[in-house]
Amino acid sequence: MRVPWPMEVTVILMRIRGMVCAKVGRLVVLGLALTLMSGVGAFGQTKAKTAPKAGAVDPGVRGGPSGGGGPLKGLTADEKAFFLDGQARFTDVESVTGGTNNGLGPRFNSNQCMSCHAQPEEGGSSPAQNPMIAVATFNGAKNKVPWFITAKGPVREARFKKANGVSDGSVHNLFVITGRADAVGCNIAQPDFLPAGNPLTGQGGNPNVIFRIPTPVFGAGLIESIPDSAILANKQANATAKSAMGIYGHANAFLSGNVNRNANDGTISRFGWKAQNKSLLLFASEAYNVEMGVTNQLFTQERDETPGCLFNATPEDTLNFTPTSPSGGNPNTAVISDIEAFANFMRMLAPPAPVAATPSAEKGRATFGKIGCAHCHTPSLTTGPKIASGSATSPSAALSNQTANLYSDLLVHHMGKGLADGITQGGAGPDEFRTAPLWGVGQRVFFLHDGRTSNLVEAIREHRSKGSEGNKVVDNFNRLRVEEQQGVIDFLRSL
Repeated sequence: MRVPWPMEVTVILMRIRGMVCAKVGRLVVLGLALTLMSGVGAFGQTKAKTAPKAGAVDPGVRGGPSGGGGPLKGLTADEKAFFLDGQARFTDVESVTGGTNNGLGPRFNSNQCMSCHAQPEEGGSSPAQNPMIAVATFNGAKNKVPWFITAKGPVREARFKKANGVSDGSVHNLFVITGRADAVGCNIAQPDFLPAGNPLTGQGGNPNVIFRIPTPVFGAGLIESIPDSAILANKQANATAKSAMGIYGHANAFLSGNVNRNANDGTISRFGWKAQNKSLLLFASEAYNVEMGVTNQLFTQERDETPGCLFNATPEDTLNFTPTSPSGGNPNTAVISDIEAFANFMRMLAPPAPVAATPSAEKGRATFGKIGCAHCHTPSLTTGPKIASGSATSPSAALSNQTANLYSDLLVHHMGKGLADGITQGGAGPDEFRTAPLWGVGQRVFFLHDGRTSNLVEAIREHRSKGSEGNKVVDNFNRLRVEEQQGVIDFLRSL
């Protein structure tokens, strides 16, 4: 519909038309008319700005009890002892030499498991206050804090897409032990992560560097205990509806399997951002070596063998054949290595308990399924009938025949150009990621693999880009009424 000009504008144009010659006047009038119609004129006229459309609002980390950090229900006394032992070691601070726990470095990201997995309790995700700032210079270290690590930003690890001109993808640790009082004689330099980009989102800056934030390990034992057959059956469920929305899942393997098959034995791997780790023991041992630099019985060599920076016999974490128990604790737990203790803790760590749903959250739960979110974020899967806990070979009541309300299919999916990190792990390519479990998301601070946002609405919309299997789902979300979108957000924050 054409809107008539205001009378004062018409008068001004008529005066101008009479003051100039016909040919030039026509050009001047046309230019002024276009300017005035655009709303920004030489006469102080400004176009009224259209108010931004109201939308759903992420209320942020929910209050109330954390609902996480404790053991699974139904553990035996023996299982509980191993859980508590692993939980205690999860908080231990590593030293290079001369401490209670030795083996840190030569290159590392942090000095304890708890620093990365702290929100809202042990086993969670990146905390609101970043501990890496203090770790950088702890005990005399000379590290500079990289541009993408901020006091209120997420814990991040850095990976290089390429190194020395060839494809890389491995972790390049943020810090070194140079200058520490317990590492006298070591002199190695930090990697170069410049040029800098946006420090909070991690976007921009050096295009060769990508980031990952910690994945929560709540309920990890239940995830480990889900049979491959249950994952495969769920993949086939509602296959027609999934296909119509462009949702498939993809093989993280160089094998002929149809899900994220482990290249060692062909079974389904399920831990890590790209489902690259098969088991909790492998997950724990890799993190111990890669994130803290502690060699162990699965990863036996130092990642940097620079002379003058090697202080301990390797592997640094071993079985304790002659355990001592000065605190009077269970000597059986003292025998096992740290990586086994970490795995036991994660294996018997309960999933977070959701809070009571509000009416908006209850409606949001239904909407979540209606728009297609549940095609990937499967509400629940069931563990196997006879699952041992790791401290015994007999079936564990806490792990067997349990419903895991994880909101994940444990498959890897194409997430498109917008989320692509350029890294290939196994058969999971540059834009492929495991469906992140959503239990506990109500108390998470940072979202997506690199922690680029703390806003769930933004996180949902970031699922949409060229090549993403989530495009039609995000389109459905965007078409919802504001109150329906809010219901989805309220439901997620209740988990």
